[in-house]
Amino acid sequence: MRDFHGVFPYLVSPVDADGTVRTEVLGKLCDDLIGAGVHGLTPLGSTGEFAYLDAAQRVAIVQTTIEATKGRVPVVAGVVSTSTADAVAQAKTYEKLGADGILGILEAYFPLADAQIESYFRSIADAVDIPVVIYTNPQFQRSDLTLDVIARLAEHPRIGYIKDASTNTGRLLSIMNRCGDSLRVFSASAHIPAAVMLIGGHGWMAGPACIIPRQSVALYELCKAARWDEAMALQRRLWRINEAFARFNLAACIKAGLSIQGYDVGDPIPPQAALTAEQHKLVEAALRDLA
Repeated sequence: MRDFHGVFPYLVSPVDADGTVRTEVLGKLCDDLIGAGVHGLTPLGSTGEFAYLDAAQRVAIVQTTIEATKGRVPVVAGVVSTSTADAVAQAKTYEKLGADGILGILEAYFPLADAQIESYFRSIADAVDIPVVIYTNPQFQRSDLTLDVIARLAEHPRIGYIKDASTNTGRLLSIMNRCGDSLRVFSASAHIPAAVMLIGGHGWMAGPACIIPRQSVALYELCKAARWDEAMALQRRLWRINEAFARFNLAACIKAGLSIQGYDVGDPIPPQAALTAEQHKLVEAALRDLA
């Protein structure tokens, strides 16, 4: 199984008003991100607006990403559903398309007990022969993963990673202490990536890396080299992007940033709204300062 580490941008999903996926735009973005040195790509993460896409659109986005990548970096495709059976079907489909890994995301309408949450992720991992990254985001998910559930899932032979999008870096350290090398931790934009790397993180999966890929890779390399003073100096500069990302709609912010950079990715999928003119200026200013 491939080792996942480093910077994995959460890709946007460029979709026309009629629902057609802009495959050429997505393919160019993938190629340019790989050229910028990223270590992997994640279609259908939070920035990919998975909650607003139908099954055909999701398949088109994953397939386009895999075809554009041509095996140069691993593709870890997001699988999300309220139904275990549907999540398993998605995971099998993406594996057949050529995905190198699965990012397992749980949506819940009714509350779920720990046993049901664990079963959902375990069922995904049982259904495929590629690595699975489990995802937790207490801000948006109705049912979160407890430390006990995470520790039990870490014992599964194909669950080797977690992307935790809480704002609690102490929780990440608790996961590392509890699970050791059996579960490697990826940071989110909700955390300070350099701080997560300092305590033992393996990289970050996040939307802002779509618009600042070279700077994100440079930060990762400084952290890996333990050049912490330089890493924190760069991290402070990059944090303006993370602040904007947290302040505005996720997809709207990253799509605006990509539009500024010349990618015709379109607006967020309704009922989400695009950034206002004033918000757009703030993103533009943040990017200009990092040029």
